[in-house]
Amino acid sequence: MARVVVEVMLKSEILDPQGEAVANALPRLGVKGVNSVRIGKRIELDFDDSTVDIESKAGRIADELLANPVIENFTLKVEDEDSGA
Repeated sequence: MARVVVEVMLKSEILDPQGEAVANALPRLGVKGVNSVRIGKRIELDFDDSTVDIESKAGRIADELLANPVIENFTLKVEDEDSGA
């Protein structure tokens, strides 16, 4: 089985209210030195061994379904089944 990890993040020019909430809470936890926090999504797609061109298929899935290209960017990473990550 092959796994593709899709990471979706808001574009840098888009405000991230969740990230701001976490950044504002850090001093109350005694954490200092964090300049900013951005929050995104991690999606794992498992393909069977017979699937060809999984990176292209995963890219289409991410572009058309998982990410909003107007406000989000995404990255793809193909993992082998032995990587355990």
